[in-house]
Amino acid sequence: MKILIIGGAGMVGQKLARRIAAGNIGVEVDTLVLYDIVEAAIPGAGFKVETVTGSLASEGEASRIAAMRPDIVYHLAAIVSGDAEANFDRGWDINARGSWSLLEALRAENEASGGAYVPRVIFASSIAVFGGPFPEKIGDDFLCAPQTSYGAQKAMTELLVADYARKGFIEGMSIRLPTVCVRPGKANLAASSFFSGIIREPLNGVEAILPVDDDVRHWHASPRSAARFFTHAATLELDRLEGRRSLNMPGVSCTVAEQIEALREIAGEDVVKRIKPKADETIRRIVAGWPRNFDPARATALGFEAERDFAEIIRIYIEDDLPNAAA
Repeated sequence: MKILIIGGAGMVGQKLARRIAAGNIGVEVDTLVLYDIVEAAIPGAGFKVETVTGSLASEGEASRIAAMRPDIVYHLAAIVSGDAEANFDRGWDINARGSWSLLEALRAENEASGGAYVPRVIFASSIAVFGGPFPEKIGDDFLCAPQTSYGAQKAMTELLVADYARKGFIEGMSIRLPTVCVRPGKANLAASSFFSGIIREPLNGVEAILPVDDDVRHWHASPRSAARFFTHAATLELDRLEGRRSLNMPGVSCTVAEQIEALREIAGEDVVKRIKPKADETIRRIVAGWPRNFDPARATALGFEAERDFAEIIRIYIEDDLPNAAA
């Protein structure tokens, strides 16, 4: 089986690739293709790994990807929320038009094969598809009403995936990821980046800026869980979705204050003192329109799992990604 990860050089893409390389996907893999704007790599796989560079928004790229005829397509590529909000054209070109071009190219391969080629497409969506006012917990029947361009782009792609699947061009589903935390590496342009930064930077001996009040509540899952969501989706019986092809993933709802308290319990007061409050009105405004808590009953019933509390998320970062964690 050939698997393609679009966005294979990104953090979640790399976590997913390593999970696949370790054999944790439930299907027999002979080729893994990592596609991104920069070259990606994955060591230690017991099968062929190919690296392809390019931008999904460029002319002809979607057709080039689809011509590989992968059996499973993980569509993780996107520009992040803050970038999509600040750069309107860029966000729609990459996050929306790029996704539509991919689906059109896969449809063309399906039709060229006489309907024999029907890849499974698993799209990385986001809880940004929701907008307020919110109930205490968002259930599986809550409407999509995004309040950012990024959320609108994700919601549009969800609808496209569902319709192309309904027509039989693909097998498709969309996974609405919680904010992935704690992200390793440097901060990115996502408005949610500080949720990871206030944990990651102090643990690495660096000061971190907190741009919002500590009573802000949000929905989180670890990078380990994010990769596990995608591998679980590879073998899920999609008939069980009953035509509703977008799923809210499980996670942990907590306030920033609860994040900080979990960090204090694990790493101590001196580490917590590296967090420096400094208000950022742009980030406050964006985050105010985001959901805070979920009841992901459908996903849980289908076997998707995440952490039980934020302390577990911190411990996973320390175990998987903190430099010199053993020391």
